[in-house]
Amino acid sequence: MESSDTPITTLKLLIIGDSGVGKSSLLLRFTDDNFDPDHAATIGVDFKVTNLTVNGNSTKLAIWDTAGQERFRTLTPSYYRGAQGCILVYDVSSRSSFDQLGTWLRELDMYSTHSNVVKMLVGNKTDKPDREVSREEGLDYAKKHSMLFIEASAKTREGVQYAFEELVDKIIQTPGLWEADENYRRSQTRNGVQLNGNRSSQQYGYCSSC
Repeated sequence: MESSDTPITTLKLLIIGDSGVGKSSLLLRFTDDNFDPDHAATIGVDFKVTNLTVNGNSTKLAIWDTAGQERFRTLTPSYYRGAQGCILVYDVSSRSSFDQLGTWLRELDMYSTHSNVVKMLVGNKTDKPDREVSREEGLDYAKKHSMLFIEASAKTREGVQYAFEELVDKIIQTPGLWEADENYRRSQTRNGVQLNGNRSSQQYGYCSSC
């Protein structure tokens, strides 16, 4: 019998968006509760593995942080495959990063192997005073594209934990999104096959319409 701390599944999550929007900083804050203002840009793809319990459901998360630079885009398509959740990040102080969200959405739709992949839109860097994208614009965009939404700051911690918790909770609640993958993994493990798919109401503006 599994204990309450035993993960019910391993979920693959992606973090995508333009270079410089703070994808790696969000990941570092969530996994290590750390913030490094001089964090180097991701080259290719990086990932971290952590556990998260939401509403009594313990899950293991394999979170992939993808480079936003154009020259690394050819490296990323294979990492979309099998992802159950995706965080799309823009910088609230950068209109151009918000305008590029459509490009990232099209790429996700093109390479994702789950048609019902859960999407979370995160407006990062709310700590910066020079805002160029309003909260209402972000919320409207999320509603239009059936995404969860939150504004956050990796620097101050605001909204970071909440973003990942809401994304995972939505994935668990989505029928057929993760159960088939988990059953397949278990059957392959029983057959002695080694898998290498997943390596080791406030200011948040949560959009639950999707």
